Amino acid sequence: MAPGHAHAHHEGGPPPPTTGGAGWATAGTMFAGVLLMVVGVLGMLQGIVGIAEDDVYGVIGDYVFEFSVTSWGWIHLVLGLVLVGIGWGILRGAVWAKAGGVAIASLAVIGNFIWLPYQPVWGFISIALGILVIWALCTTTD
Repeated sequence: MAPGHAHAHHEGGPPPPTTGGAGWATAGTMFAGVLLMVVGVLGMLQGIVGIAEDDVYGVIGDYVFEFSVTSWGWIHLVLGLVLVGIGWGILRGAVWAKAGGVAIASLAVIGNFIWLPYQPVWGFISIALGILVIWALCTTTD
């Protein structure tokens, strides 16, 4: 090209993005949907274990939010089912699913915070995953 003419892209570098960020938005939404489904399945497994075996999770003393392990098992099982359903809705592009995903991920973060004395390490991991989902859904524009 003659001097003074703009090049389509820099020599040796990647071409400029043509999607205007839509690819990132789609990837962020897909990430959130898949992560919701994975966290939901793991929550269902936690729930099943809590329902089937009362002695699997740590025994705690006096705690403000003390429930039986079986009760926590049912909470995790139902929450996991809802997480999987909303994650599936996000992947299918359902209009309601994005707001539902933020809401249910927020509830999951709160639930896992309350669950911390029973499973501290997994509780922190679950909280971090929930925050990632909330971030991904709130920063995407599609």
